[in-house]
Amino acid sequence: MGVGGKFWDLLKPYARNEGFDFMRNKRVAIDLSFWIVQHETALKSNARNPHLRLTFFRTINLFSKFGAFPVFVIDGTPSPLKSRARIARFYHSSGIDLSSFPEAEDGVSVERNRAFVKCVQECVELLELFGMPVLKAKGEAEALCSQLDHEGHVDACITSDSDAFLFGATCVIKGFRSNSKEPFECYYMSDIEAGLGLKREQLIAISLLVGNDHDISGVQGIGLETALRFVQTLGEDEILTKLRGIGNKSISAFQCYTKFVDDLVPSLDRSLPKKKLSHCSFCGHPGSKRDHLKNSCKDCSTRPNGGCKKKPKGFKCDCMSCDVGRKEKERKKQDHWFDRVSSKISLEPNFPNREIIEMYLCDNHGSFTGNDGPCISWGSPKIELLVDFLAFHQRWEPSYIRQRILPMLSTIFLREMAAHPIKSLLYGQYDFDSIDRVKVRHGHTFYVIKWSKATPKSGGVSNATCSEVSDMQQDVVDSDESVDLLYEMDAPMIHIKDGCQFILTDENVELVHAAFPRELDRFL
Repeated sequence: MGVGGKFWDLLKPYARNEGFDFMRNKRVAIDLSFWIVQHETALKSNARNPHLRLTFFRTINLFSKFGAFPVFVIDGTPSPLKSRARIARFYHSSGIDLSSFPEAEDGVSVERNRAFVKCVQECVELLELFGMPVLKAKGEAEALCSQLDHEGHVDACITSDSDAFLFGATCVIKGFRSNSKEPFECYYMSDIEAGLGLKREQLIAISLLVGNDHDISGVQGIGLETALRFVQTLGEDEILTKLRGIGNKSISAFQCYTKFVDDLVPSLDRSLPKKKLSHCSFCGHPGSKRDHLKNSCKDCSTRPNGGCKKKPKGFKCDCMSCDVGRKEKERKKQDHWFDRVSSKISLEPNFPNREIIEMYLCDNHGSFTGNDGPCISWGSPKIELLVDFLAFHQRWEPSYIRQRILPMLSTIFLREMAAHPIKSLLYGQYDFDSIDRVKVRHGHTFYVIKWSKATPKSGGVSNATCSEVSDMQQDVVDSDESVDLLYEMDAPMIHIKDGCQFILTDENVELVHAAFPRELDRFL
């Protein structure tokens, strides 16, 4: 989704593979719809409520394993343009005549999204129980994610919609590879500007030419390569105004030539004669063949028997006359190409669409109160409500749910200990015992922390054996284990030694050092 014409392939050479700790202690805005629909195979599998399953495990992974501070964003009311584009895309994929599709009214989406809206609402309820901030956009979620990124409220946004850059995003994380040494496929707007020479308004111009989520057709007969070349030729100054002038024929296409062919083809010396000199058919250099038979020309090496060398296959004379001719030919070719593209643009009615341009350039995609932007804060998970919610919707055992939530709770505990060292219990039941060992997983180092059972309070982790916990885990994973998602995580292990119950968690090295510096020194 986003810009048409395989736009991501155009940006792919400028992607960075950021390291494992790239998102640690950073705020990231997440397009929740992207999480839910990223893998259709998961949604179509036999897993119970896969949208809740994905959100549950991904949130824990993102918060504890990668150390990020997630800010979730959901879609608001889609614009009439987006609604019409969705209907048109559906009809187009079904082979139905587009001229008969209904108009969307008052920004209401098509009926097939009602089930999806229900999925989003359930995920929002789950996230709020986690204590995660959830913001609602006025329209598209990726637009608000991009605005948060552009205004500095977050450090990056996670979305697969390529039009995030058109909304102003500066850093977009497109892909997750949770078990890779370099898990994040990350795009910076600064890299795109440096590599392609394109700024935000030029990207908007390309989307208008090739199509986007709000106008799937674009300009007939113009693909991504043509659009890129055309936009680069026009330059960056007032490019949308130039497109508007070409579209409504208020200005000549060649008046928009800010780059001109002189930038693509070296400029000519106007004092030079335009008439091409005669060339020898044998050696290819200026002069007649008769003259060259008597004495070799100055461009050929002198030989004892006189005459010139025979020109090789594919020979091109580099004399000034030929150079002028080639430049003129290239100029005419470029002019003809530019004129053909401009003619296609001028045939499009209402091009460019002013409403789409204003939407991309708008900086008000959220409903914020006050002048300081959105209020973003993270609360503590409501554990018992989470257990009840997931036990009802997912039919998971309470002990399994508490065990899987523990990595998030231990991360919160270590952060609090690093900021305000106080003697407290993890989850109200486990006390820090020791650093058990160093663990290397997928090339990344962790400390395995041993937590001792403090008091047998109700509601804690059950006394299930390791095999019982493994069985519960296996029951859930088997249904969609082929799907490569960001929920692959090692569950905390229950360990019993000398009648004492311990639980082992994998923790970030720097976080452990900040929370328990003396214990780490003793361990080292």
